[in-house]
Amino acid sequence: MPGHFEPLPGGGATVALDDVEISIIRSLAVQLLELIGPGPAEDAGGDPLAELFAEGPSEPPADPVLRRLFPDAYTDPEREPGDPAEAEERRAHSAEFRRYTENDLRAGKRENALAVIRTLDQVASSAEGGEAVLKLSPERSRQWLSALNDLRLAVGSRLEISDEEDTDPLYRLPDQDPRKPMVLAYLWLGGLQETLVSTLMP
Repeated sequence: MPGHFEPLPGGGATVALDDVEISIIRSLAVQLLELIGPGPAEDAGGDPLAELFAEGPSEPPADPVLRRLFPDAYTDPEREPGDPAEAEERRAHSAEFRRYTENDLRAGKRENALAVIRTLDQVASSAEGGEAVLKLSPERSRQWLSALNDLRLAVGSRLEISDEEDTDPLYRLPDQDPRKPMVLAYLWLGGLQETLVSTLMP
């Protein structure tokens, strides 16, 4: 079925996408890569040891999309504890956790986005004027699932969606609203993600 993932015999998933759909997903994945930025080894001229021993940032990202993709582990900005000492302790734990985990998280999200781009590049030429059928291995399917989740979180952050209840007014946006294309992309990515989850369930 076009635009919906289906299981492949022996594992993995398949989906048919047209050239417009391929272009949208690829463009979003490229934008996500640019937002996440290069890894420590790339910053250090490709030295793998630099990446191995590099510490990550201790402060949350300034960009709201990155804050959504890399949230604090121990603090909730909207529900800080009443005790200032406890709040400070949680912020310290969160900073420490971020310092030693964010680089790895960024590397994983970067690799998942690259996997999506590489898959789409392999089939893009066959989709001109029609549809291309993607066939994903189980491992590549999991990378796609993670990347689709990140893309949806990114678009949702730009739309200031914090939970699913925030989407109700978006369904009623007039066609001339400049947010409409982004809303449609958000809903479409959600549908893709949902069918891929169903496909990969045992």
